[in-house]
Amino acid sequence: MGDVVRFKKPSAQEKHKGKTLCRNGFHKWVVDKSKPFSVKEGKLHTVYRCQRCGATKTKAE
Repeated sequence: MGDVVRFKKPSAQEKHKGKTLCRNGFHKWVVDKSKPFSVKEGKLHTVYRCQRCGATKTKAE
């Protein structure tokens, strides 16, 4: 027997699940451990990545 195929169009709620918070500026920032800490101009830079949408930001400490 074959796989079941859904013909129903996904609703807006299903389509945009988890993205509306990020769109309004409420990201879920997590330290990106795949990239090590880097030192630029004598300052320590940490890379943060949003867990929901994948946006990145750097913070100098």
